[in-house]
Amino acid sequence: MLFNTFALTAGEQTQMPFFNLYSWLIGQLGASETINGILMLCAVLLCIVSAYLIGSINPAIIISQKYFHDDIRTHGSGNAGATNTLRTYGKKIAALIFALDILKAAVAIAIGSLILTRAIGGAIAGLFVILGHTFPVYYKFKGGKGVACTAMVILMLSPASFAILLPVFIAIVALTRFVSLASIIAVMLFPLLNNVFYHDDGFVTLTAFAIMLLVVFMHRENIKRLLEGKESKISFGKSRAEKKAKKEALEAKRAERAAKKSEDSRKDGE
Repeated sequence: MLFNTFALTAGEQTQMPFFNLYSWLIGQLGASETINGILMLCAVLLCIVSAYLIGSINPAIIISQKYFHDDIRTHGSGNAGATNTLRTYGKKIAALIFALDILKAAVAIAIGSLILTRAIGGAIAGLFVILGHTFPVYYKFKGGKGVACTAMVILMLSPASFAILLPVFIAIVALTRFVSLASIIAVMLFPLLNNVFYHDDGFVTLTAFAIMLLVVFMHRENIKRLLEGKESKISFGKSRAEKKAKKEALEAKRAERAAKKSEDSRKDGE
């Protein structure tokens, strides 16, 4: 059976000096094709479900609701991610969101690797943590576009690819100010680079291709705006919230000065 063949192949890959639950159970229960297949199915499902649920935890939505009594998805692009947070709430909050997004991806991949090796469990978890981020079950399946999560997935599954893609991403953003364009180009290069540097990791390359399709799909509106010349450029200046707060503070000071001037005029008249 094809499934059992895949399971045996995975079992062979578990012969490494790192613990994973799948190989431990194979050692405890025996390595017959039937047991192998059942354990493989359970391990794959556990990788999928755990990574998806972790990915569905969206820091941008949580923080915007708890601390700003707002929903980040009602602003700007409607995206619950670091870039829209930067435009809406400023650099500090955006940095926090970015850090939490990459942290959850790292946790999901670590769990997947413990369940079923990095090359299989980690790769499956990497795909589904991004899927959870983009379509979170806790927030009516409306989340972010998965760029920060994808960055951590690439770093953990294909570090040599990350070493090339990071400067490429930074250069494109610096030259064009289009985060979307940099994200699309980087993720499209991911499967190619992984195949070059890690030719034996065919499953990771296949997963990289699936991630590419998902992230490009999530940027379909950005692609349309880029072609029409209407895409928004990133700015590292003040956010909308900061500008609004500053404007309100200035108006409050003007009102206070006007009230004081009025009071002084009234006293002089008396």
